[in-house]
Amino acid sequence: MAMRERENPSKIRKICVYCGSGPGIDPAFVEAARAFGTILAKNGIGLVFGGGAVGIMGELAQAVLHHGGEVTGIIPEFLLAREHAMKDTQGLIVTRDMHERKRKMFEMADAFVALPGGVGTLEEIVEQMTWAQLGRHKKPILLANIQGFWQPLCALLDHMKALEFIRGDLNFDLLVADGVEEILPMLQKAADAAPGAGKTMTAAEVEHL
Repeated sequence: MAMRERENPSKIRKICVYCGSGPGIDPAFVEAARAFGTILAKNGIGLVFGGGAVGIMGELAQAVLHHGGEVTGIIPEFLLAREHAMKDTQGLIVTRDMHERKRKMFEMADAFVALPGGVGTLEEIVEQMTWAQLGRHKKPILLANIQGFWQPLCALLDHMKALEFIRGDLNFDLLVADGVEEILPMLQKAADAAPGAGKTMTAAEVEHL
């Protein structure tokens, strides 16, 4: 399709989105996933996600595909049945374990977004914050704060800063968007401002984390 063939001049070419394998009880979460998937496809930006066809992640990926976008699912072998791996993506990558899954997601993405989700979503986005805090990458990280979902996490981070557990060179840039229409402009602005040197880890460095 013409949408896929269009050149994307932005530094953001693929976005890794962490999100729930369930839909949650608020319809706004699924609506946000569909809207963001549409935005990605219409801007020629590929989706890297957890590979499941269920919940918010399934709705997100289907929206990208429905509008002619590119989707890469990355899923560990033991979750193939549990999360109903999506078969109609351009590339479904099956990994040996969670560590390999997260490494490949990191390598393929230019930025990271967390939509609403559970413990796994929280763990994945916090890991990216940790790597950024330690100076291992400068890829943009964003919380999609749909219906204030991530407000408790933002409050906890502010609490850590107030008590100086996050301070000085341990600070890191975290973007927060209240609506999906804000996400892409915020990521692109952050990517444009990031220095090229030291922007990302090599595969060998990721393997040793």
